[in-house]
Amino acid sequence: MGSIKVDGKRVIFQRKDELTIIEPYGKDCLRCRSTRNSTISEENWTLLPPATDDDCIIEGDAKKVTISNGMIKATIEAGEIWYGGIITYYRKDKQILHTRQEGDYANKNQHVEGNNYRISVTFDSNEGEHFYGMGQEQVKCFDRKGATCQIIHYNTKSTVPVLYSSLGYGFFWNNPAPGRCETTKNHTMFVADSAYQADYLVYAGETPADVMKIYCDLTGYAPKFPEWAAGFWQCKLRYESQEELLGVAREYKRQGIPIDAIVIDYFHWTEQGEWKFDPKYWPDPKAMVDELNEMGIHLIVSIWPTINPKSENYLNMSENNMLIRTENGQYGTFDFYGQQTFIDVMNPETRAYVWDKVKQNYYSYGIKTFWLDEAEPEVHPQNPAHLKYYLGNGAQVAQLYPYYYSKTFYDGLKAEGEEEIISLTRAAYPGSQKFGSIVWNGDIPSNFENLRMSISSGLSMSMCGIPWWNSDIGGFLSGDIESDYFRELIIRWFQFGLFCPVMRLHGARKRQSDYVYKNPGIIEPSGGANEIWSFGERNYRIIKRLLCIREKLKSYTCKYMDINSKTGAPVMRPMFWDYPNDEKCYELEDQYMYGGEIIFAPIYIEGATEREVYLPEGNWVNVLTHEKIEGGKTIVCHAQIDEFIAFAKEGSEVINCFS
Repeated sequence: MGSIKVDGKRVIFQRKDELTIIEPYGKDCLRCRSTRNSTISEENWTLLPPATDDDCIIEGDAKKVTISNGMIKATIEAGEIWYGGIITYYRKDKQILHTRQEGDYANKNQHVEGNNYRISVTFDSNEGEHFYGMGQEQVKCFDRKGATCQIIHYNTKSTVPVLYSSLGYGFFWNNPAPGRCETTKNHTMFVADSAYQADYLVYAGETPADVMKIYCDLTGYAPKFPEWAAGFWQCKLRYESQEELLGVAREYKRQGIPIDAIVIDYFHWTEQGEWKFDPKYWPDPKAMVDELNEMGIHLIVSIWPTINPKSENYLNMSENNMLIRTENGQYGTFDFYGQQTFIDVMNPETRAYVWDKVKQNYYSYGIKTFWLDEAEPEVHPQNPAHLKYYLGNGAQVAQLYPYYYSKTFYDGLKAEGEEEIISLTRAAYPGSQKFGSIVWNGDIPSNFENLRMSISSGLSMSMCGIPWWNSDIGGFLSGDIESDYFRELIIRWFQFGLFCPVMRLHGARKRQSDYVYKNPGIIEPSGGANEIWSFGERNYRIIKRLLCIREKLKSYTCKYMDINSKTGAPVMRPMFWDYPNDEKCYELEDQYMYGGEIIFAPIYIEGATEREVYLPEGNWVNVLTHEKIEGGKTIVCHAQIDEFIAFAKEGSEVINCFS
């Protein structure tokens, strides 16, 4: 039998092999930590200090204690030998989580090494409950109920261990160790493969918006979104030279096509780990930036965190422990034009050193926005325990890498006095949003299935407090711009991109048989053409019209971005966000709200020209036909290839953007 005591605002439960503390963490939130060690660690990882005062009340005796904090409360029972420490959480006095004992506690928390254990926390399942969140991966399910999720980062998967429940509460697994989450019919379980302790927060609100605000209080809010970033971004794999890139930018301007950003992708550099332009192909970066600025086009440059012994920075960084180490063997963790390792951005000295190089070689030319690729980082094989970081072994801390990668550039730009800070990054962790991270879902194939899965990815990231999100329009891999299949796909993907927080065209298109290599012998030559005039005359007209609409939507997008910066409310949001009392909205996984005034229902099936759309209560106007429809029902909508399906609230001025 365990013992319970109260120390200030902390409820402490202790028994053989277990120490648990439950305490308030701001208003309407409880934090629970539990360990087999003799003391609780005070490490907060990316968790911020409480932003509000709590309303903590503790009642009970040595057998059972209740701790209440506003809308959330928990009871913990001493219980009998082996079966004590059961915790039950309530929202407004209704049970939402109940820990489950599954045999001997030690079997669930097996020793790994030192003071680290394989940790698991298991709760009973609730019938009818829906779960949303857990970051992004290419799956069709937005509702995570009945699913499992590996807690790991890799290309196309970025795990943000946060859940929103349809029962009105949020759950934040505050542990950067790789592991697993199961939200199945028989239980809800979080596992850390190697950790000092379990650490999680449960918080509740009246609406999804209330719950999200608490989460953003815990991890941070996105900064102000620049208006230019709400426009169109042109990108491809890859522009090989300054001349080629400027030629594309000039052509967009000559044709009167709205464009706000253009991207220089990877291998523009001299060597991986040198972070500077190759002067052979990029002879005058300052003149390039100046010309683009005159055209009103922002330049974005790709940064990789890879490095190898050929780099002029390798020896210094290696000798000063600025690189990720291997626990056994040599430095190589990623084979890409030679064995590479990764810079250790968890080390503050690394962050300062790399930013200094970036400042000299990019920022000094006026480049202020960066594409942080390989942000997971991409290691092969994926064995986190093989890696040694500044903050510890990868088995305990690997998930933090994208957080500190974004922090490197945010802190550097902030120190230079910059206010509009954004970075395009391939992975995220709780708190990444406060560094201006725009996340995308990685190198996905160019097909309709991945277009469908991108809808789930974007909505899932929104429910994890990552509001700045996008996908490669057209997908990344194997797009054949001459095929009818791809030409249909890219139109439907552009329509999806129109209603994404960031609208960015990218992809490694197949080179055609008559492709002429402009720079024979160059490392990593370009893919096929990927400008909007590359996909046929019909597509050109359709896409140009979409870009003109996007240009008109910039102020609307920024309006909701400003709201997000204050409240955490995402721009791309599930239907239940604005209609939490409509049960139907919790079942909708392939239509969503763009801001609070537009419903978008993408077409994502090859050859399809119609689909069902649910309109919640209120009066709605089809933005293309101006037909008025009363809500509260499901309708069938038609959209030929040059049409999309979107509705605006009656009376909303945003409908003028579509004329």
